[in-house]
Amino acid sequence: MLDDRAKTLLKALVERYIADGQPVGSRTLSRASGLDLSPATIRNVMADLEELGLIASPHTSAGRIPTARGYRLFVDTMLTARPIDLQTVAPELAAAREQLHPDQPQRVIAQAASLLSNLSSFVGVVSAPRKAGLIHHIEFLRLGERRVLVILVAPDGDVQNRVIFTARDYTQTELIEATNFLNAHYTGLAIEEVRERLKHEVDALRGEIAQLMQAAVQAGEELADRSENVVVSGEHNLLGVQDLGHDMAGLRRLFDVFEQKTELMRLLDVSSRAEGVRIYIGGESQVVPFEELSVVTAPYEVDGRIVGTLGVIGPTRMAYDRMIRIVDITARLVGNALSSR
Repeated sequence: MLDDRAKTLLKALVERYIADGQPVGSRTLSRASGLDLSPATIRNVMADLEELGLIASPHTSAGRIPTARGYRLFVDTMLTARPIDLQTVAPELAAAREQLHPDQPQRVIAQAASLLSNLSSFVGVVSAPRKAGLIHHIEFLRLGERRVLVILVAPDGDVQNRVIFTARDYTQTELIEATNFLNAHYTGLAIEEVRERLKHEVDALRGEIAQLMQAAVQAGEELADRSENVVVSGEHNLLGVQDLGHDMAGLRRLFDVFEQKTELMRLLDVSSRAEGVRIYIGGESQVVPFEELSVVTAPYEVDGRIVGTLGVIGPTRMAYDRMIRIVDITARLVGNALSSR
């Protein structure tokens, strides 16, 4: 728990460090905070903040800089995000509407990642919209004793094959019967709808059909997951960040994350389950586990349904209020562009 004086000094220190990138001394802090305090009093408060792990003192300077914990407290309790109105956004963001072509969804995603990178001067990441996971056709083929091949075809022709091991052996005649039943009752539905129906209908279905249908649903989920991808733009921007340039080994690990994209997909998937903008500071995401990096994300919606997530990855010393606005507005613009198709 901090008193008002300590909070004011911490807020002033974080804002000054974000603006200048230099450790903040007591004299500078006195002017920035607007408090009528003696240098000795300010030094005492800073010592308390350092003991709490909210600020740190670099070896080369008598000034202090925020820690990841200090940034976290600043973002959670001291940052005031201004209301955002798409009609009155800054010209650079308003012009972004013209860059997002709703008739080309994949191009919208690529342009959004580039837009995030250009506006933030850091890294822009966008997860592409998930496929609805509709089932167009299901088929079961007997491979051998208690081994069945599930073939699931999506409306766009994408095919997912999955071998399942069953509790008992099925004849091909039984599998054809199950195929006909499932195609008659479940094709044209989204995977989520099928899963919900199965919860209520599984007791009414014959055991073999219920088991085979559950296997088909799992295969369908994998088909939908396989379609997901992440677009990354502006990775090279991190090479010029003062706080990161000295750690080439860390940057190489980070670029591996960008290259593989699997871990980024996991982070964006978690972010899509939360409302509004989320901020991960100094390795809190565990996907970008670097003390010097922060991630600002927001989900975007198409026709009222969350279908993806986008965000900015940059140094902990970033202008969080501006990043929040950039990410939030871009999420809305992407949602609007994709919804108007």
